[in-house]
Amino acid sequence: MKYSPILLLSASLLSSAAFAGSNTEAAVGGALGGALGSVVGEHLGGSTGATIGAGVGGAAGGMVGADKRSRTEAAIGGGLGAAGGNVIGQRVGGSTGGLIGAAVGGGAGGAIGNEYGDDDDYDRRDRRYRDDHRHGHPGKAKGHYKHKHKHHD
Repeated sequence: MKYSPILLLSASLLSSAAFAGSNTEAAVGGALGGALGSVVGEHLGGSTGATIGAGVGGAAGGMVGADKRSRTEAAIGGGLGAAGGNVIGQRVGGSTGGLIGAAVGGGAGGAIGNEYGDDDDYDRRDRRYRDDHRHGHPGKAKGHYKHKHKHHD
């Protein structure tokens, strides 16, 4: 039963997909993914494997817990946060510190990335309505207007 915590973390990470949407879920996903990736990576490749595993796990966890329109940003934030947290944690407290750092960094990065992605969507949506200045007849295509030349004799 040495791997029971890993299986429990995996089940928690996969079940968080049902509640996907807010910054809290992106943070929980990034934290669980970073911690799980750190544990698996350390068993496979030592401290370097733990850093790589934390980055991949944090990215996957942040993406699973994020809103549909900001999954890329949450994945980048979760991956970078978990990998950075793992490296700093290893320097401060060894492998246990790396595990805690990966969880904290992945959670923070996933939440920040999800929030950043949400802000970007609102800006894009507002700009689309603001820049739409062409008004024509209903039913007419608004993409290209013909220039009609009228000859006056």
